[in-house]
Amino acid sequence: MSETAATIEEAAPPPPPRPPPPSYSSASLRLASLILRIFTFLLLLISLIVLCTNTVDVYLQKLRFQDIYAYRYMLSTIVIGTAYSLLQLALSIHNVVSGQDGILLLDFFGDKLISYLLASGTGAGFAITVDTKRLTDADPLFDMIDIREFYDKAYASASLLLLAFCCTAMLSIISSYTLPKKV
Repeated sequence: MSETAATIEEAAPPPPPRPPPPSYSSASLRLASLILRIFTFLLLLISLIVLCTNTVDVYLQKLRFQDIYAYRYMLSTIVIGTAYSLLQLALSIHNVVSGQDGILLLDFFGDKLISYLLASGTGAGFAITVDTKRLTDADPLFDMIDIREFYDKAYASASLLLLAFCCTAMLSIISSYTLPKKV
C-alpha cells in the first residue's frame, strides 16, 4: 500500500505557484495619505470660509448661517475636521520626511471617526438647505429677497464638505489597509 501511495504522489504534478499579491510600498501610501490630507484640509478650509461669510438681508434683518441650527452643526463638524486634518497633516509630513509609519491606531480610528462626523455634517447641511429652500420658493414674499444666493452658498459649503468627506473616507481605507500589515 505504501508503494501505491508513493506512486500517486509522484504522478500528481505540484500545484502552480500563486502570483504574489499586489504590493504597495509604504512610501507610496505615505505620499498618497499626505496628498489626500492636503486636499481634505483645503476643502474644509474653503468650506469654512464659504459658510462663515454666508449672510443675506431679509427685510430689516440679516439672515446669517448662525441663525439656523443645522448650519451651526455643520460649522462644528468643519472646525473639528479642520483641526484633526491639520494635526494629521503635520504628522503626515513628518512621516514622509522621516520614512516612518507614524501612529497607525490614531490614523485608523481617527480617520473613521472624522469621516463619519463629516458625513453627518454634510447630511445636515444638505437637508436643511433643501427643506428651507423649498419653503421659501413656495412663498411669494421671498421673491423680492435675493435669498437664493444664501442657499447657493450653503450648497457650495455642503458640497465642499462632501468632497472632504470623500477624501477622509479614502484615507480611512488606506489606514485600514496599512494597519494589519504593521500590527
